[in-house]
Parts: sequence; structure tokens; C-alpha cells
Amino acid sequence: MTQAFDAPAQQQLLESRAEEALALAKQLGADACEVGASVDQGVGVSVRLGEVETVELSRDQGIAVTVYVGMHKGSASSTDAGQASIRAAVEKAMAIARYTGEDPAAGLADAALMATDFPDLNAHHPWELSTEQAIEIALACESAGRGVEGITHSEGASLSTGEGVRVYANSHGFLGSQKGSRHSLSCMLIAQDGSGMQRDYDYTSARDSRQLQDPEAVGRQAAERTLRRLGGRRPTTGRFPVLFDPSLAGGLVGNLMGALAGGALYRQASFLCDRLGDPLFPDWFSLSERPMEVGAMASSPFDSEGVQTRNNRFIDQGRLESYMLSSYSARRLGMQTTGNAGGARNLRISAPLSAPQDLLRQMGRGVWVTELMGQGVNGVTGDYSRGATGFWVEDGKVQYPIEEFTIAGNLEQMFSGLVGIGNDTDTRGSIHTGSWLIDEMTVAGDQDSD
Repeated sequence: MTQAFDAPAQQQLLESRAEEALALAKQLGADACEVGASVDQGVGVSVRLGEVETVELSRDQGIAVTVYVGMHKGSASSTDAGQASIRAAVEKAMAIARYTGEDPAAGLADAALMATDFPDLNAHHPWELSTEQAIEIALACESAGRGVEGITHSEGASLSTGEGVRVYANSHGFLGSQKGSRHSLSCMLIAQDGSGMQRDYDYTSARDSRQLQDPEAVGRQAAERTLRRLGGRRPTTGRFPVLFDPSLAGGLVGNLMGALAGGALYRQASFLCDRLGDPLFPDWFSLSERPMEVGAMASSPFDSEGVQTRNNRFIDQGRLESYMLSSYSARRLGMQTTGNAGGARNLRISAPLSAPQDLLRQMGRGVWVTELMGQGVNGVTGDYSRGATGFWVEDGKVQYPIEEFTIAGNLEQMFSGLVGIGNDTDTRGSIHTGSWLIDEMTVAGDQDSD
């Protein structure tokens, strides 16, 4: 194992370094300054076919300094938090500021918006785990999956555990810090029959290792997901309902948030420019963030500018209620920051939920998508086209696996065509959602009809 990570000591050190950087920037003539610093330490192991493949012991740290001289901005960073490196970073940021153009929107977030409420969000749960124990867990996970009849090979199992400290400070006098942890276990397996070879995986992730799924369960689920893909064929080309698996539905939420991001809006690179108040979803759908949710994966009392985070409702009863803005993007748009510098935190959906089997029955005939490939999403137009694999559904029942096809549509039409959400909520990340059933998309597979 790496040297024990003393989070309180690291926190104190980074806070001290951040204050030193602020003082130095002021001394060198900066009108304002902000500093972000972090240190992370972790262990990762991977095994394959019952043997250890890799053991990685990592420790990363960095500090970033941004100075403002009038309307000029300069930034510099270092992977070393030593005093000499911090001085060099501040001096470099000041030198850069002398050569940058004026930007009226540049500057710190308003002092009145700085966070003052710092509850314990229960985000730090170190895992006292030796390298040998980590290897045993990964081996147990892979062994359980390989032991399922029909599994012929393995891409291995991986376990990672890490913890870290984040600090942000600025010349308003704000200084905030957070400790956090993240642990995960995954397994990828291979099966083969006369129709070819298939692979799939499963994983579990949590801040607290006690909330991880059992290693054997992860391995068995990876095996089940792999075996169900055997015998895949291309689907019929046409217009059909599409059911997105929960992990993929989270990606649709991510596409929405990308279009709501201030950077895309002020660059006129979003299909949702000037759309506040417009209906986007059915009126039974709402989407909000809960940054103060205790124990959640993305909780934080302040954003990356020190602004107090808050519960934001982005979609309210189907209508676009709010954009996702930092202070910079808000100034560019003539609006107010929403406390979202660094993104949204803990996105949650409010909607009636249905059992996945009910969504399949509601679908009748169509496609259940379980994996997507490629990056075919145009944020400017909302056009959506992705390679996919999944299952063909007929009379509300899964018939056979399908592969080598494309699904296409437009995000705005897909959002308005949302007809149901499953209660199979995926809680492994910061976006919690179940399956999404979209009323109709173009499926491009075989040209022959049934």
C-alpha cells in the first residue's frame, strides 16, 4: 500500500498553500486571485484469468492559480504544492495576465454569493484495504463470473479505491475545503457460440465501500449480461419505440445538461438558446439537482468559484426552468450564476415510475438499447445518432439480442416523446434515473422487413 493518507493534515497543508498564493498575488499587484488545490491517493488492482495483471499505487496533486489585473486574466498551474512551485505559478499567471486581452466578464463570483453553510455531507469514507485484500476481492469477482456456465473467457476484474482533498480559496476571503472518497469494482467477461463472440461487463461504485455490491454478485451479473447477448442479429430498419437502459438514460440527461450549460449558450452552440419557459418534456417530468444530499456522489456546499450551491430545478413540469451557469457564463448572458461552476451535482428526476416489464408492454414492438457506441450528438442542432446493441421486443416481450444497428433522432423530439421512466433506478453515479421509453426513433439495421 502507499503511505497512509492523512486527510486532515493534507487539508491543512493545502489551505495554507492557497492562502500563501493569495497573499503573493496581492503583493505582486493582482486585483483579485483564486486558487484551487487538490491531492488524491489511491490503489488500483486488476486481475485476469485468476492471475494478477496490474497493481497501481497513485498519488496526484496539483494547484491552479488565476489572477485578475483589471479586466485581464492569467492562469497557471503546478503539480507540486511546494512553496517554490506556488511562487512560480503565481508569477507566471501575473505574466500571462499582462498579455491577455480585456474581458469584461472576467473576475471572481460576487462576494455576497460566497458559501457560508458547510454541513457535513458524509463524503469521506476511507477503505482500509491492503493490496492483498484488494487482489482477493477482484479475484473473487472474476471467479464468480467465470464460474457461470457458458462463459468462455475473461477480460478481467478491477478494483480501485481512493480518497482526496479539494481546496478552493479567493481574495474575497473565502476558503472552502472538502474530503472525499470513491471506490469501485468491475468485471468484463466473454462468451462464444456458433454465431460469434460477445462481451459485457458490470460494475459497482460508491463513496462508502460498505455500499458496494458483493464481488460475487458483480461477477455473476457480468456473466448474465454477456450470455444474453449471444446470437445477436441485425434488427429491421424502420421507426420504432426505443427503451434506453438506465445507464444510457443517464447519458440523455447528460446531453440535456450539456445543452443547458452556460458555455454552450453564450457561444450560441446549443439548441436550447433563448428557450427558458418552453415545454421540452411531458408535464409529468421534472429534473433538479441536490448538491447538499448527504453521502451522494457529487455533493458539495460550494461550486468551483466558492458560490453556495443550492437545489436548482432545471425542468419543472416539463418546462425549461433554469440554465446551468457559472458567474462568467452568467455575465456573458446578462444573467445570474446558478451556482453551477464545475457542473451540476446529484441530478434527480421527479416523475411517475413504472416497472421495466410494464414499459416493455407499453412499447409493444421496438428496441431495448443496452449499449451505445460513438459520439454522434450535435449540441447545436440536437441531432442524435449512435451505434447500438440491445434486444428486439415483440408483443411486449424480449425476443432476441440485436447488434450492428444505429438509432437516430433529435434530442428535442426525444425529450418531448418521453412516454415512461422505469423504477430500475441506477444510483451508481451522480445522475439517478431508471430506463427511458421514447415513443419513436429511426432504427437503421437490415433493410428487409419482417
